[in-house]
Amino acid sequence: MIAISTFSVALANETATAELMADLALLIGAGDVITLSGDLGAGKTAAARALIRYLVDDETLEVPSPTFTLAQSYELPSYPLIHADLYRINDPSELEEIGLSPLPDDIVALIEWPERAPDALPDDRIDIAFSHRPALGSTARAAEITGHGKGAAKVTRLKLLRQFLDDAGYLNSRRERMPGDASTRSYARLRTGDGSVILMNSPRRPDGPPMYNGKSYSAAVHLAEDVRPFVAIGNGLRKHSFSAPAIRHTDLESGFLITEDFGNAGVVEGEPPRPITERYEAAIDMLAALHREVLPATLPLTADASYDMPVFDVDAWLIEIGLMLEWYMPDRGVQPSEQLRAEFIEMWRTLLEKPAAAPQTWTIRDFHSPNIIWLAERSGILRIGIIDFQDALLGPAAYDVVSLLQDARIDVPEQLELSLLTRYIKARRTTVESFDPADFAANYAIMSAQRNTRLLGTFARLNRRDGKPWYLKHQPRIWTYLNRSLAHPSLATLRDWYTANVPPPVP
Repeated sequence: MIAISTFSVALANETATAELMADLALLIGAGDVITLSGDLGAGKTAAARALIRYLVDDETLEVPSPTFTLAQSYELPSYPLIHADLYRINDPSELEEIGLSPLPDDIVALIEWPERAPDALPDDRIDIAFSHRPALGSTARAAEITGHGKGAAKVTRLKLLRQFLDDAGYLNSRRERMPGDASTRSYARLRTGDGSVILMNSPRRPDGPPMYNGKSYSAAVHLAEDVRPFVAIGNGLRKHSFSAPAIRHTDLESGFLITEDFGNAGVVEGEPPRPITERYEAAIDMLAALHREVLPATLPLTADASYDMPVFDVDAWLIEIGLMLEWYMPDRGVQPSEQLRAEFIEMWRTLLEKPAAAPQTWTIRDFHSPNIIWLAERSGILRIGIIDFQDALLGPAAYDVVSLLQDARIDVPEQLELSLLTRYIKARRTTVESFDPADFAANYAIMSAQRNTRLLGTFARLNRRDGKPWYLKHQPRIWTYLNRSLAHPSLATLRDWYTANVPPPVP
């Protein structure tokens, strides 16, 4: 039996329609089919235009009605979208001519007048039926939203989101699209007369089937699967005087948050982006300050619950670097034999004993340019705004220094990397007599090799499994970082193995 979920929304005007479509945009992705039905003038094309403009992030974009062209295509940042109008369809077979039969599974399909070809619609879809509400005003409309099959869960979530926004006082705020990341989370900036806040949509979703000792990949490597770690760690960072966004409203069960808006100022500039030295120096100083704190392993979450931060241990590291064997090497035409796999794991298990024995701190994990906001109005290390920390673990200090100085998305010149690494070591030696620079340098090289090995596999997986090919452009940069770390004497055996068995990425 196909699941169905439905609810109704009163829309006072076209602005309210745009807000509804922006909320829906947070929840959809490639493979989703959305139909828009209703009488002439009921608001179908206005709704389609609002959704497309939001996804393109251009409020002035010309979005023509496809009544005569039948279908209009848009190449969005995350997936293609086809906007179709079936009003002039006389036979369902005509859908083949406009690429809608069968529907491609790598697009979002936005279809007006679906009743003209009901048999061609998939079982999994979201239907939005618009109707006039003249008693409420000439511009008033109502929308009946129904999810069928897989679309039912998204419609249920849309209803929960709208209720959350209403309870928090932001239902009528102006939505602005924000770029997402490689996860299932999505974000929007909400603007009101009092300023702006950030809406986070973070549905609970394990990353894949139970392939690692009965656990999904995300569970095995301790990735956050809901918003609870974000709330607990964010509160913990602020308690220790670091700049994490204040959390204004929460729905821990559904996975919705409204947080402080740190703005858009980053730590890079130019095209292609390059580090702003002053801001990177502040970020290094912030890490040095964090790593000299005595930080708890258990954090309060609610009045009745706490959060235990997991340990970034050898088993998690080995599963992460296993992505090279599973995804990267096959992409480069190499199918690792059982012997090669065993050699790889054994070498790495021995190497990783050293960082596993290092003093533990909070390892933010993805402390790099996309996740750092520059807060110019603050002073000192408080100028470093941290916005992505839900995957933080207890681990070696070297890991986050690698994340920052070997940024997967921008080129950090080797000279700047060495300068900032020296700055970090000096800061740590000033406050910790037992800090050993040579020992830290060895851990830095090992964590660099581990992280960059994992990223080569992760980006290959994002391309092949998740249909996100744009991550492949970063692989040559990651390969450069990897070879920097393999030059360390403690990695000589690993360097020889990689040279013999691991092909470089395609330029």
